[in-house]
Amino acid sequence: MDLKLPEKSSEMQDWKWSEYEPFFEYLLKQEINETNINSWMKYWSDFSELIGEVGTDVYVSTTVDTTDKEAKKRFNTFLEDISENASTKNQALKKKLLESRIIPDDFGVPLRGIKSEVNLFREENLPLQTKDSKLSKEYDAIIGAQTVEWEGEEVTITQLAPVLLETDRKRREKAWRLAAERRLKDREKIDKIWQKILEVRIKIAKNAGYDNYRSWRWEYLKRFDYTPEDCLTFHEGIEKVIMPFVSKLIKERKKQLGVDVLKPWDLSVDPLNRDPLTPFVDAFELEDKCHNIFEAVDSDLGNHFSIMRKEKLLDLANRKGKAPGGYCTEYYHRRLPFIFMNAVGTHSDVQTMLHEGGHAFHVFESDRLPYASQRDVGMEFAEVASMAMELLASPYLTKEYGGFYEIDQAKRARIEHLEKIIMFWPYMAVVDAFQHWAYTNPEDAMNPTNCDAEWTKLWKRFQTFDDLDSSEFDDVIATGWHNKLHIYHVPFYYVEYGMAQLGAIQVWGNALKDQKKAVEMYRYALSKGGNATLPELFEAAGAKFSFNEEMLSHAVDLIDKQIRTLS
Repeated sequence: MDLKLPEKSSEMQDWKWSEYEPFFEYLLKQEINETNINSWMKYWSDFSELIGEVGTDVYVSTTVDTTDKEAKKRFNTFLEDISENASTKNQALKKKLLESRIIPDDFGVPLRGIKSEVNLFREENLPLQTKDSKLSKEYDAIIGAQTVEWEGEEVTITQLAPVLLETDRKRREKAWRLAAERRLKDREKIDKIWQKILEVRIKIAKNAGYDNYRSWRWEYLKRFDYTPEDCLTFHEGIEKVIMPFVSKLIKERKKQLGVDVLKPWDLSVDPLNRDPLTPFVDAFELEDKCHNIFEAVDSDLGNHFSIMRKEKLLDLANRKGKAPGGYCTEYYHRRLPFIFMNAVGTHSDVQTMLHEGGHAFHVFESDRLPYASQRDVGMEFAEVASMAMELLASPYLTKEYGGFYEIDQAKRARIEHLEKIIMFWPYMAVVDAFQHWAYTNPEDAMNPTNCDAEWTKLWKRFQTFDDLDSSEFDDVIATGWHNKLHIYHVPFYYVEYGMAQLGAIQVWGNALKDQKKAVEMYRYALSKGGNATLPELFEAAGAKFSFNEEMLSHAVDLIDKQIRTLS
């Protein structure tokens, strides 16, 4: 008699490990053969999705309110009691599948990943990985508590962002300095978190027999299609191709603003000193108008977003105690995405919403695939889904389509977005290069002073321009690595943004010629989930998986041409 799975993950919210274990044992006791392989896989997949959904629920709870002690307790209990034990049992199931030598239908790419996971698995690393996750939550709590007094009110640092868009230069400077000073107050706390995290990660790599954490993480992230050396070459290409264009943008901004030299608080304001774009007044308006834009891109995508609104799968507004940043995660068993962000009323928030919407559509579009492991998408392409959506949606930002802007405002917003794409690559190189250094020189990186020095060195390499003066802010620059949550939450997850942006720009280039066809190819690529290699996924979207100087030059030329067209 079959052991019936729960219908909903909500039935499992308070389960102890003893209530999960029988389902694993049921799968382990069955003999796999050609007749039952697909049903056995589906049962395992469905159960994995139920567990994953419980995990999503406890994770989301810790981010929507970092002060919720009960949520933190539930999260830690899940990691310690359920996640670690489930990982051990899943390892046994993966071995069972591989030893059977029976491959489910259309399963070649996921099988490659499973083989890698089996080779990488060490039971002694499970509590260390749990500890890593817990430490990242401590980092969140520090960042979530960062508030300042501004005009008589306590506000989060994120809520100061709109001031940096204002035309009053003195107010911008005051807000920028206030935020920088507040961040520096947590310097020692974040240094201590980093030392603990690094120690854990070094042990994880050592336990698995790797020379360094970078090598271990490479395998963990299933980076089968490129090497660490490829990333370092990518950095060099950015230095050679992108930085001269950024320098030109900086010089032009200085000229337009009419200042002797640009300061850090001059980088977000409109260069023509126009009042900041104010696309929406609250999270509901952001949600409503983005819905209209998604509908204009493709009616099915609009329908996907309708489901998210109906099911209350959006938490968009910034508030005190909320974790930093934005993300899209998945309630795996229901096959539904959840979007989290910190909106404060800027155009950047609009871009974030469109970006996370692209991730959400990936969940919906790959729903046809029967097994969870087929929908496990590498971030190099997952970020194409999000970044391409920002660009595919750009023609529909105007009020004509139910969007945010008049035509001239929309052109301005699009130019701002395209310039930010260009300026992002050198920053991405700083973040990625810093992690390559830290994890291949762990003894040096254990000392935060060395980390400050390395970040400063990389900042000077990729972020130094003749017309931009940050000379009085050595401490602010040196501790820039404190403000990049990816370093604490998802090590090495950052170069993917740079690679994916090149894919997204190619999708966009196709859309400039034929928007409808480009959207069709985009959706087709998303429907493949992770059930194809990285080059195959890019190809399905109408792009090439390449991040060499030639591709960077192509991207710069296309963006430059469009900026001039929109100007």
